[in-house]
Amino acid sequence: MNTNSTGIPFYLTTTLPYVNSEPHIGFAMEIVRADAIVRYKTLLGYDVFFNTGTDEHGQKLYDGAVKEGKSTEEYVDGYAVKFKELLPALGISQNIHFIRTTDTHHISGAQELWRRVRDNGFIYKKAYQTKYCVGCELEKTDSELIGGRCEWHPNAEIQLIDEENYFFKFSAFQESLLELYKNRPDFVIPDFRMNEIVSFVRSGLQDFSVSRLRSKMSWGVPVPDDDEHVMYVWFDALANYITTLGWPEDTEQFEKYWCNGTPIQYAGQDNLRQQSAMWQAMLMAARLPNSYQIHINGFILGSDGRKMSKSLGNGVNPIQLLNYYGCDAVRYYLLHYVNPYDGSPVSYESIYQRYNADLVNGIGNLTSRLMNLAEKHLEGYPAPLEKDLPQHWLIHFENFRPDLACDVVMQSVSELDQAITLTEPFKLVKTDPEKAKALLVEYVEKLSIIATMLKPIMPEMGEKIQKCIQENKKPTEPLFPRLEMFSPETK
Repeated sequence: MNTNSTGIPFYLTTTLPYVNSEPHIGFAMEIVRADAIVRYKTLLGYDVFFNTGTDEHGQKLYDGAVKEGKSTEEYVDGYAVKFKELLPALGISQNIHFIRTTDTHHISGAQELWRRVRDNGFIYKKAYQTKYCVGCELEKTDSELIGGRCEWHPNAEIQLIDEENYFFKFSAFQESLLELYKNRPDFVIPDFRMNEIVSFVRSGLQDFSVSRLRSKMSWGVPVPDDDEHVMYVWFDALANYITTLGWPEDTEQFEKYWCNGTPIQYAGQDNLRQQSAMWQAMLMAARLPNSYQIHINGFILGSDGRKMSKSLGNGVNPIQLLNYYGCDAVRYYLLHYVNPYDGSPVSYESIYQRYNADLVNGIGNLTSRLMNLAEKHLEGYPAPLEKDLPQHWLIHFENFRPDLACDVVMQSVSELDQAITLTEPFKLVKTDPEKAKALLVEYVEKLSIIATMLKPIMPEMGEKIQKCIQENKKPTEPLFPRLEMFSPETK
């Protein structure tokens, strides 16, 4: 391998999904994309810390528990288990750290963050009135509403809040945030999201509420030194990115991965403001280092062309897809055919088409075809030595573009398949066996490189192909069996 980054700290976190319903394909997309980057970095020798988890406080969860007649704790526990169980089903790296915002350590860490921000003069109390979307857990101005509804949660009633709360002095950080963006023009990826957040901050920042009255909504982290209030869910939840590292007690791990590493966050486009402005201002207020980079994912679109959403009920169930096509096939589709930054439609038909074209007829057929020849004619040959990976594959992963890295893989598959067809080693073994063997050795080496490139994308399949090569055996069964198209009605 031509890149060695042994021991360099690398930190990557997803956002924490809200545990108010079953996991949907949007969460699967984000965690698989992050996992592919983590596996790539691990392959190159980085010292990786990978974080995900569940966001378990706030009005939406409290209301959901009341509606189902459960305690809020029972309600969030049930959904948190489902999100955690999805990780191994998606082939997520075993060294991932899974944090719940109801964890005792997280709660104490969020309270310490509050104290530091408060003691530095950036939290105060006042009475206020505002319109509030429970779906976003965000205040809304009239200009942000469409027909009196939130554009992201049109099925949710806008609530009116009229109470005395604690506020964060967001307005004090306008210039500091603009300076951060100026000094780090790639702080937010892609660039059009960077332009959005710069425009938002330049337009003027309003202080926002960071607490709720316990008498009205008791499910939250208690505000330090005030039993009448609990923390606003975003103040609590955003703190997970550092409490997961053991902050504030574990200074060694925090300094290694956050201060001296490159803390990178994945988030959806409806999280742009929270991750790249609110959270960064909170870190500044606590006098802690900012994140290194924020990657803003585009939405997965449903068949109706709208954002795939739990609240809209237009989602694709990832568990059903995993059970039918298998982990690697679902990972491959999400990584290759869902654009990282623009909205991409996902349908059962498109998944089926790519499964057949790329996996059954592409990778699966090539491996079976080539290794059948190798097993017959390369007996006693040693497994190929690891070769340098293609530079363009490395560059695409360095740029957080696994979709383009998948293009390189499939181009390599196509080129190798064409080479076998053109040179016909299966015929040469009869007329020129030494030349045939030399070609087969070359082709198996190329297949080995393909298998290595597959490991971050389809980890199980990459290992299976490497094992076939090491044992000089063809697959005992199809790597990707032929299937009918899946639909929710498929038995």
